[in-house]
Amino acid sequence: MTELVDKPNWYMRVNTSLISKVNVKKWMWLLAAMLGFYQVKSQDRPNILWIVSEDNTTLLGSYGDTFATTPNLDKFAKESIRYKNAFSTAPVCAPSRNTLITGMYPPSLGTEHMRSVYPVPDFVKFFPKYLREAGYYTTNSAKKDYNTTDQKDAWDESSDKATYKNRKPGQPFFAVFNLNVSHESSLHEPVSLLHHDPEKVPLPPYHPATPELKHDWAQYYDKVEEMDRQFARLLKEMQDEGLAENTIVFYYADNGGVLARSKRFMYESGLHVPLIIHLPPKYAHLAKEKQGSVSDRLVTFLDFAPTVLSLVDLKVPDYMQGGAFLGKQQESEPAYAYGFRGRMDERIDMSRSVRDKKFRYIRNYLPNKIYGQYLEYLWRAPSVKSWEDLYKAGKLNADQSRFWEPKPAEELFDVDADPHNIHNLAADPKYKKELLRLRKANVDYLRSYKDVGFIPEAMLYDIAKTTPLYDYARSGKYDLEKVMATADMASSRNPAHAKELIKRLSDPDPVVRYWAATGMTILKEKSAKVALEKALSDPEPAVRVAAAEALYITGANKSASIATLTEVLKSENPYARLQALNILDLTGKDAAPAIELAKSIAAQKAEMFDYDIRAAKVLVERFGQATN
Repeated sequence: MTELVDKPNWYMRVNTSLISKVNVKKWMWLLAAMLGFYQVKSQDRPNILWIVSEDNTTLLGSYGDTFATTPNLDKFAKESIRYKNAFSTAPVCAPSRNTLITGMYPPSLGTEHMRSVYPVPDFVKFFPKYLREAGYYTTNSAKKDYNTTDQKDAWDESSDKATYKNRKPGQPFFAVFNLNVSHESSLHEPVSLLHHDPEKVPLPPYHPATPELKHDWAQYYDKVEEMDRQFARLLKEMQDEGLAENTIVFYYADNGGVLARSKRFMYESGLHVPLIIHLPPKYAHLAKEKQGSVSDRLVTFLDFAPTVLSLVDLKVPDYMQGGAFLGKQQESEPAYAYGFRGRMDERIDMSRSVRDKKFRYIRNYLPNKIYGQYLEYLWRAPSVKSWEDLYKAGKLNADQSRFWEPKPAEELFDVDADPHNIHNLAADPKYKKELLRLRKANVDYLRSYKDVGFIPEAMLYDIAKTTPLYDYARSGKYDLEKVMATADMASSRNPAHAKELIKRLSDPDPVVRYWAATGMTILKEKSAKVALEKALSDPEPAVRVAAAEALYITGANKSASIATLTEVLKSENPYARLQALNILDLTGKDAAPAIELAKSIAAQKAEMFDYDIRAAKVLVERFGQATN
């Protein structure tokens, strides 16, 4: 019936002789009756309202934060299901939102890197399309940021004025409202009048009590309080429209945040998010938990798209990689919640994480890179520089210093005993069983979804011009087993792997060669000089840059390293340029030969995705004067 109403020429299939015998008034009555039937049937399905706050972890009263002022969300939690183990797949917005909209794990799609636009296969639909095809009115206000080629037909409306109020009478809706007030940018300009007292604000143990950190934390709590008020207004608006009894409401945050070491980082502060869902009595049977209860089920953003489709009784597509936790298609609870970190803005990194209900395991594949790599956007908050300045002055304790130092290959935290993730148990023999279990879970997951994040982005960029990265991983051209084994050796910090890594510098697979060269940097292996110098002529710029980094870090041939990095800045591949700029940033005044090229890159107008321009500006600002 829906199909007929939606097709304007459907009546051409009706016998014309019959039409001629029907009185026009009767015909109009029949059409109105059909439309009315469609609307009634549509009303049998619930409305879905998503209220999404930006950049906040579980800093709410209902989650036990006594300093937070969130009365509206706290009241909402008492009348809803509060999930204590809900996690974003990425600790930053665009990749996590890609998970939400596709129901797929971004490292399997090649969409893990911050604000990249690599295409997904044709069969992957933004899930609101399924609702729209089923008669729902779909709206988004206003942020999308879905980290791939946009699918505009997923929405009836998508703008800062989008609202479910514009739907047809009786038409069910799926509406998303994004609350930007708690976003990271809210800390870029300090305010003088604060509701939360900076002298009473609770600081995590990794943050020193600088005036700037105390102020930024208090200001952030103020922003969360305002977010709570905005949430209440949206909820009241829906209730005033008389929609409460037919509307399932989700509240959640798009990632953790927001001060340094939360958003963008693989800890609880970056991945643990609040999730509170209210089902009115009419739909309470669609949840196993009762309203007003607390669920300890593991939930990730992979599960959101399947869950919405399950709630509205639409078949969950087989390609989706999560599982519904509400509705008629509920699946059993997963054993683990997985997370990932790729490039963050202009800085390259790679980590993966596994979380069960007690432990968080993190595997750092580029442990040579410090946590606190300079990010222009992150450093806009006054608190970050104040923390860095104390580290440079040698005035921090070990827990506060760790952010500014190279990472271990593996991290393991008992989240119950150590909610701030500061006591790494990976080397503790008492936790070896848990380490091996979670290490295996990580490797199994990488293998299961053919993680393409091991391919350097300069290569991903070229592959994606002709082939979706999901398809490439399944084409037979991606030797994931050998690549993972090489990356594991390269990042393990074990000198016993040096000989094999040097051998793999001449492997036929450029991804293997990249990781072999990276291993030489991590191990600071000087015996690889000849093989690395040969790799400076590799046909793949990503391999050349990795070899140049190793030659510079080991001191084996700094001049050849700088010459290679400078030459790569002429590449047409923006991510090859970005990779080279990341290394040049480590070389200080030695970057002199590259400064003029960096200036020409920096002079371009930076758009949302031009991270090589950002990195070039940083290099010029930091070292341009010193090299003159």
